[in-house]
Order: sequence, then C-alpha cells, then structure tokens
Amino acid sequence: MPRSKRAKLVSLTKVSKKTREHKNAMMNELQVNVDKWRYCWLFEVGSMRNTHLKTVRNLWKDSARIFFGRGAVMAKALGTTEAEEHAKGIHQLAKQIKGQVGLLFTDTEPSEVIQWFADFKQPDFGRAGNIATRTIILPAGPVMQRHSDPPEPFPHNEDPQLRKLGLSTTLNRGVPTLSGPQKICTEGKPLTSEQTQILKLIGERLVTFRVGLLARWDSETGEIQQYESSLSSQEKEEGDEEEEQMMSE
Repeated sequence: MPRSKRAKLVSLTKVSKKTREHKNAMMNELQVNVDKWRYCWLFEVGSMRNTHLKTVRNLWKDSARIFFGRGAVMAKALGTTEAEEHAKGIHQLAKQIKGQVGLLFTDTEPSEVIQWFADFKQPDFGRAGNIATRTIILPAGPVMQRHSDPPEPFPHNEDPQLRKLGLSTTLNRGVPTLSGPQKICTEGKPLTSEQTQILKLIGERLVTFRVGLLARWDSETGEIQQYESSLSSQEKEEGDEEEEQMMSE
C-alpha cells in the first residue's frame, strides 16, 4: 500500500528558531527606543482598523515611534518588575500592557500629545457584532448611495444584491426603489452581516476609530502619569477581528 501523502513529518526546529530570533529583534528595538526618547505612552484603540492606525503612524513618523500588538513581547522588553526593568520606573508601565494596546515613544510635550489624540477621530463602517450607534431608516423612494456627492441612486444591476441583503426594493424606471420606509438597524442593537453590508453600500459609517491614552512614563524622572481613557467599553470591544502582529514605524 503506497504511503499517504498526508503522512509527512514536519520539523518545527527552523520555525521556532526564526520566531525566537524575531521576538528578540523586536525586544531589542523596543529597548533602543526606551533609551532614545524621553516619553513612553501606553495607549488603547477603539474600533480598531489597521488603515487608521497606519495613518497615525504616518502622521507621527518624524517625531515618534509607535509599536502595537504582541503585548507579552512589549511587556517583557520593558521589564515587568523593578529588578528586570530596562529603565528606571518603566516596569510600572509594562505591568499595564494588557489587551489591545500600543506604545508611543516621543519627545513631544505631553500637552501637545494629549490634544492631538483628543482631536483625532476617523469614522468607519461597522462590522457584524458592533453595536449600532444610531437608528438608520431609509425613506421611501430610490435607494441612494450617500457616500457620493451629490448622492446618487443605485444602478439597476445592484437591485438583486440589495434584495438579497433584505431590502424590499423594486425597479422603478430602472432604479431600485422602496415603496415605503425601511429600518436598516436599531440604536443599541448588534449589527448583522447583512446590515453592515447595506450600511457600507449606502455610505453610513457607525463606528469611530479613536486612540485613548492610558499612561505616560518620563525617562528623566522615572515616574508614571496615569490617564483616564476617553474610550467607552463598547469601543474597546470593537477591535479588529484579525490578530495583528506587532509593527513599528
């Protein structure tokens, strides 16, 4: 009987070695930045979207360094005890690295950092499971694409897709049309996959990407300043479904 092609022995030696070396490289990079910048900020993200996080990185690339993800690696690099800490007092920050958080290293004055992140908000489309922040009702008449300026009705070839997603449309002179108002979602209730697709098609953004500052370490004093995050518990839960590896810019 021929040997099954599935019955293969795969050595994980090279994979493990590569992973360990990669983690060590990231830890070394973090420690280099601890030594380079005056402040280290711990932040969390609401309604996580990789695209918007990259925007933050690009806007700060000349005056800061940002790390996000792989919390265990970040905590270990900083040191979670006084005996293990890489710099004076930073273990108090490392102990707070839990969940979807990141680190921002910069010399920018705290007041400017606080104001910048308070002003930075990026609306985005909701995902299945997100809680609707408002009730959306489409009026009777042509179904409009609101993200266009000015809004335009959907073309006739989109009608089957709209009906498949739950809209009670009919073609009126080649335009998908509702005979009466139709509720798409209800404030305070989780969004379904179909609802999120409809909302995206019509251009309704129900979530907002924001960054909440949690704590700041000062290399000159070794002291930690705590901050009360501006994010709601719901925003914290609305994270990216895909696990993101730690990246820095």
